[in-house]
Amino acid sequence: MFQIIPAIDIIDGKCVRLTQGDYNQKTEYHTDPLEVAKMFEDNGIKRLHLVDLDGAKQKQVINYKVLDTIATKTNLLIDFGGGLQSDKDVQIAFDCGAKQITGGSIAVKNPSMFFDWINQYGSEKIILGADAKNRKIAVSGWQETSEIDIFEFISSYTQKGVKYVISTDVAKDGMLKGPSTDLYAQMETLFPDLNIIASGGVSCMADIDALQSLAIHGVIVGKAIYEGRISMKDIKKFYS
Repeated sequence: MFQIIPAIDIIDGKCVRLTQGDYNQKTEYHTDPLEVAKMFEDNGIKRLHLVDLDGAKQKQVINYKVLDTIATKTNLLIDFGGGLQSDKDVQIAFDCGAKQITGGSIAVKNPSMFFDWINQYGSEKIILGADAKNRKIAVSGWQETSEIDIFEFISSYTQKGVKYVISTDVAKDGMLKGPSTDLYAQMETLFPDLNIIASGGVSCMADIDALQSLAIHGVIVGKAIYEGRISMKDIKKFYS
């Protein structure tokens, strides 16, 4: 079943959103991420995409207490990303209640470690983060762009057993100008057995409908919810 997965991005323990991954273009939406998570749960949401932006910048998990609090006080299935650069970071994330973790930069810079995580925890628990700018993989909280083609990158990991991928078009993220449907359509054609989760650019329910029609696994939505372009009523209706 196609899923709407809200995003909660954390800086200094607060719920924020960046524009195109730029830490200088930060909007703070709520001081208590738990309240936001509970609101999502109350409206039929089952999953949550929780990102430690401090961790992404500092290359180690920072906001693990936020993860622990949300995991303890809601029944949301949380996938956690941001700063997962070591075995210790991944263990902290799972110990604090993450059901899945997302590894992006590590999959580019240390593939052997990422493979070890897949072998240790299983492919149901490890999500490949394939974020791209102009179809080239972006890493380190999108502060760096590589020369690696996104489709070649994903292909190399599906051959190693990856079952889930979250792909953000960095140019679209936080812009509220629509998602990269062509990118995800091509991805679905090339990797029909992969659970593809789109991210970036969603501005309204019509965008979500367009992505659902591609038969991908789900979509991550952030700013459109926080700015009131997609209401909790819309989301509740989607799940009813």
